Amino acid sequence: MSIKIDEAYLIGQLKALLSIDSPTGYTDEIVHYCSRELERLGLKPELTRRGAIRAVRQGSRRQGARAMVAHLDTLGAQVKFVKDNGRLELVPIGNWSARFAEGARVVIFSNAGSFRGTILPLKASGHTFNEEVDTLPVGWRYVELRIDAVTRSQEETLALGIDVGDIVAVDPMPEFLDNGFINSRHLDDKAGVAIALAAIEALERSQATTPVDTHWLFTIAEEVGVGASSILTGEVASMLTIDNGTSAPGQNSSEFGATIAMADQSGPFDYHLTKKLVELCGAETIPYQKDVFRYYRSDSASAIEAGHDVRTALVTFGVDASHGYERIHTDALVSVARLVAAFAVSRVDIKRDAKEISGVEGFTHQPTEEADNPKPDPSS
Repeated sequence: MSIKIDEAYLIGQLKALLSIDSPTGYTDEIVHYCSRELERLGLKPELTRRGAIRAVRQGSRRQGARAMVAHLDTLGAQVKFVKDNGRLELVPIGNWSARFAEGARVVIFSNAGSFRGTILPLKASGHTFNEEVDTLPVGWRYVELRIDAVTRSQEETLALGIDVGDIVAVDPMPEFLDNGFINSRHLDDKAGVAIALAAIEALERSQATTPVDTHWLFTIAEEVGVGASSILTGEVASMLTIDNGTSAPGQNSSEFGATIAMADQSGPFDYHLTKKLVELCGAETIPYQKDVFRYYRSDSASAIEAGHDVRTALVTFGVDASHGYERIHTDALVSVARLVAAFAVSRVDIKRDAKEISGVEGFTHQPTEEADNPKPDPSS
């Protein structure tokens, strides 16, 4: 059956998630928020020691379960050094360019409390540096954090309680337009979390049944490569990651419809699982496109690299200017949520996946026959 997604609920959750700072290493509060929402939807969240969330929605069978995963953590920065002028040298949390940090408003989380500030180029004043403002190289060595507090020296900054290692969260600056476009930092992957919550809400509202248990997973360190490395259990046979796609020149991703990733820098995704997603898009009339990502990894990669023998796939919402000031469209969010819900209720095609190890009987095949390619008419 087709599952209807509540678009207003999805957008409302995205707004709420964007309002909670959650750079990798500082995710406790967003874990609390997500856990409360899962409980409100009727699920029972379980947390790892560090705060990754698992919430199981029961199906007709426990073994051969499916997992849907999105990550709660975002890009950010950390104090590398307190400078003689009282300002802060930074290192990035996650892989993102200082080009997109310049001018950003931020929060510094210290043991003494939080402080506001701005990330600026070392040469920020045109009245002082003239054309040198434009010729300064781009990089984290060429920016500094100006704190909105009275401090002009290293000693005064340290006296405020700000020190090396403090976490810096970058303001998302969200803007939701009436035409469906959404501009914000950290849509990667708070939009994915909103999609997952919207799919759960739709399944609960429609009282949908699933052939196997569905493990809804929310990780807290994807941006630094840890991701789903330690959240999966042995019952899970397949995992669908929900994350951003890269709408950029040379890519096939789009800000509309669902984008099904065929491969990333870790290699191809599971042939049978991606094929199933394409078939579901056709059956549910969900607009989609396929893409391959060269410089991209996700929760799927971390799970496989940690030794989990599960089939993995990646469905994405196209993001323009990923890891910068990002833009998406509501159409993609709803399309991906529809696909996630459709996958949750779809039949299990590979029965032997319920066991971690079994014989060759029932093992899958991939097509090898020569395609029926009509020969050209020699008379034409």
